[in-house]
Amino acid sequence: MRGSLVGACNCDWGCPCNFDAPPTYGFCDGFYGMVVHEGRFGEVVLDGARFVWGGHAPEAIHEGNGTSVLVLDASTTPEQRAAIDRLWRGGGVGSPFDEFASVTTLWHEPIVADVQISLAGIRSSVKVTGDAIFELAITRILNPVTGDEEELYLDKPTGFTSKHTELGMSTVGVFASPGMSFDIGGKYAEYAEFEYSGP
Repeated sequence: MRGSLVGACNCDWGCPCNFDAPPTYGFCDGFYGMVVHEGRFGEVVLDGARFVWGGHAPEAIHEGNGTSVLVLDASTTPEQRAAIDRLWRGGGVGSPFDEFASVTTLWHEPIVADVQISLAGIRSSVKVTGDAIFELAITRILNPVTGDEEELYLDKPTGFTSKHTELGMSTVGVFASPGMSFDIGGKYAEYAEFEYSGP
């Protein structure tokens, strides 16, 4: 499947995970808003599906013991929800879902809510309302000396969420659901196009 992702976390700009380094503050709170432009899982067509997933890792993500939550857009069909849930739980479905699932210990029950994702490159935004609340708006980083916007990209052939990413910052980043709440505003954010396939 192929599509677009809008991501943000609690780390400083650039995100050390992109460079195989420990998280800025020793832990990770991060989320992706994803839009599938075209794709399927098994026989289930996922074209147009929107969802948000992410959570908390008490140390570097690869060290495990993560907590994960999935928010499915209310417009998705029961079959699409089941397919995305299966992807989220990993276990042989392919990258990047398998990697994140392999370091997750606690799974919150999936939530169905209104998921709106406005795609505009590094100026994209995500808004979730209902049993989960998520508000994310991203932009380019400002040069601290001149105040000009910095246009920054990461090309990483070994990246598993994306190979080419525009790096930026969030202007707002608030997530709340039963048992989970984060404020990651003013921290790292990214926009990328993705293309995933099964193992």
